[in-house]
Amino acid sequence: MTSPSHDDIVEQLEAISERLGDMSMVLLRDAIESGQPRPSEDRTLTQARRAVDKAADLLRRLSSG
Repeated sequence: MTSPSHDDIVEQLEAISERLGDMSMVLLRDAIESGQPRPSEDRTLTQARRAVDKAADLLRRLSSG
């Protein structure tokens, strides 16, 4: 079994980041539609997305350098 390349992992992380963004948008849309404030879960999803984006960026640097 071969290990995935950095590029493969970056692609997976980018997909995860996109899914987290989608989840955040659903939460925000639902909150707006129901007249609620920004859900605390959205803040957590945003933090998670930033962490995933940072990991992808670090792996991109390994691939390019």
